[in-house]
Amino acid sequence: MEKKIAVYICTGCGIGDALDMEKLTEVVNEEGSAAICKTHGNLCGQEGLELIKKDMADEGVNTIVVAACSPRVLYDVFDFENCIVDRVNLREQVVWSHKPGDEDTQMMAEDYVRMGLAKANAMELPEPFKPEQEFSRDILVVGGGLTGMTAALEAAKAGASVVLVEKEPELGGFQKKVKQIATFPYKDLQDNPLDELIKAVTENEKIKVYTGAQVEKTVGGPGVFQVTIRQNGSSAEHAIGAIVMAAGWVPYDPEKLDDRLGFGASPNVITNTMFEDNYTGAKVTRPSDGKEVNNVAFLQCAGQRDPEHLPYCSTVCCVTALKQALQIKGQNPDANVFVVYKEMRTLGQAEDLYRKAQETGIIFIRSQDPEVKAEGDKLAVETLDEVLGESVLLEDLDMVVLATGMVPATAFGPDVAQEEKEAEGEEKKEEEELEVPLDVIRRSNILNLDYRQGPEPPALKYDFPDSHFICFPYETRRTGIYAAGCVRRPMGIASVKEDAAGAVMKAIQCIELTSRGAAVHPRAGDLTYPEFEMKRCTQCKRCTVECPFGAINEDEEANPLPQPTRCRRCGVCMGACPERIISFKNYSVPIIGDMIKSIEVPEEDEEKPRILVLACENDAYPALDMAGINRMTYNAWIRVIPLRCLGSMNLVWIADTLSRGIDGVLLLGCQHGDDYQCHFIKGSELADIRLSKVSETLDRLALESERVRFETVSIIDYPKLPALLDEFAATIDEIGPNPFKGW
Repeated sequence: MEKKIAVYICTGCGIGDALDMEKLTEVVNEEGSAAICKTHGNLCGQEGLELIKKDMADEGVNTIVVAACSPRVLYDVFDFENCIVDRVNLREQVVWSHKPGDEDTQMMAEDYVRMGLAKANAMELPEPFKPEQEFSRDILVVGGGLTGMTAALEAAKAGASVVLVEKEPELGGFQKKVKQIATFPYKDLQDNPLDELIKAVTENEKIKVYTGAQVEKTVGGPGVFQVTIRQNGSSAEHAIGAIVMAAGWVPYDPEKLDDRLGFGASPNVITNTMFEDNYTGAKVTRPSDGKEVNNVAFLQCAGQRDPEHLPYCSTVCCVTALKQALQIKGQNPDANVFVVYKEMRTLGQAEDLYRKAQETGIIFIRSQDPEVKAEGDKLAVETLDEVLGESVLLEDLDMVVLATGMVPATAFGPDVAQEEKEAEGEEKKEEEELEVPLDVIRRSNILNLDYRQGPEPPALKYDFPDSHFICFPYETRRTGIYAAGCVRRPMGIASVKEDAAGAVMKAIQCIELTSRGAAVHPRAGDLTYPEFEMKRCTQCKRCTVECPFGAINEDEEANPLPQPTRCRRCGVCMGACPERIISFKNYSVPIIGDMIKSIEVPEEDEEKPRILVLACENDAYPALDMAGINRMTYNAWIRVIPLRCLGSMNLVWIADTLSRGIDGVLLLGCQHGDDYQCHFIKGSELADIRLSKVSETLDRLALESERVRFETVSIIDYPKLPALLDEFAATIDEIGPNPFKGW
């Protein structure tokens, strides 16, 4: 479209007092691309908005630069239909964080206005992606246990049609074998109400149930998934909008436990899940001979919180042990029941169940390393009681119950065929050559995704599928697929029900946003999507390998096949592409390049270095805002450009920056590694890897490597940011001016 640009500069919030408005207006006029430049004391107020809307109606303004507060606030206020809008942050990152009336502060503001104009000139109006296929709003729920059935019912209540797939011949999952449950309000044991839930699901007209079935293949993306379900030798296909993965859990294999715990040494040493098989509602009996039990020991954390087995806590084992101990006491009040624990974890109101167990005479022994002794029919537990400080021997036990933990169903499944193993080997070799982090290839066969990056959602190191461990529960690293219940993390009945409802809500949100052509979290509502200039593609595969969300497949010739409804608009593919063929309407390599080139670089004798900060918009940029809100000051040589993700950084920006004479480049990204905090999973890590290659560029330009630095920043690190920026500025000052100044 033919652009008519208008610039509106707010003088409120101290901006007008700290800056020379006439000089800012002169900068806009000097650039020559804006037809209108106006100032106002309250642009976000009714009068200010009416001013903008009047110019749109009367003057035909269709591209707007708002120089005021951070783009992170009032984004809905400055959202004008069919209009390109860019925000220039004069408040938080200029006047609130630098000296008012100072020459350097004024120069910073002027540069930001130039950068905003450069961006507005290069941006295009986003056009929402509309898939060619028929759009579906149906929800697929995989797993017919408590989580899956709850999710299906919640989705149906919200008006969605549901396809529910359960691999077993009957609905219910593990919970079906449980006679009594311990859940809110935790005052007493309750009869399992699962049959009522099964009835509600099977009788609901909006829920299509497949039992004894499996998802054979999943293709497409949100809104346009095509799912093939195999049941009894026949196949059925469904168009699906979003998927809830509620595949559940399996118990940790007790055969792997240490010999000290005695599993296999006696038939009377069982696990907590085997206890449920044994307790059919009549009586708990001794497995070896069916006799009544009078002396029972429960050993907690059997292989859990142990780096050699399960490093995590399964959360429900303590409450389960209390329930099972109370069941024994219920059938025989005189029975001797011992619970040997490391720490009792009865969260929230589950503490009431712990008190009830104490009141019934159950004996609790705190110990870190109990040992089971089995000799013929004799069974005993020897342990050090940490409270008493002495060794305790529990003799003549009828049964020992080991609290083994929960393992997500995503960790298990049939081994892949040999040809697939070979293909995995080739893919691993490719990825190692490309120097990118490797996704773990799962062995499960829950969804059977027809994705270049693998048949299942990638998982964390403990095999739980996840996207971002802090900000986005339910998200997996496959857009439109949401994990719920014990496949996501260990949890009890009450949490499972909440989790199922939460995952369904996310699935519905995904369908709604995708139907508008908009992105889901974390750039919810973004209407742009990556466009590929295929004429210059060299089939290097970097975009397909590095995409964190599996949004790009490949054809037989290794050409990228983007699936836009899977895309989360991070731009990692854009940063990965050496030919720079990938771009968004309002975010591209040339757009950021134009912003960099618009920064005025003072001559060497002016002794005013310039430092470019490329900041992740999810953590680093908000941290800079927080520093401004708290009136924390830092060096005014800084010029900040927010990036969707540091993984979208293309190395050409570093070369352009330094060859222009800018003295230093600081990259601010999210924490990566085991405690990763990157909203786009591995974007920050990819940026760090790419930066390792910058030394070649610096050597070619005969520049010091200290001029470019990468730092990880969390939003809560804002108190440290000013010192970090000042320290880097001091380093640049010590190194001296960029020799390319003035070229």
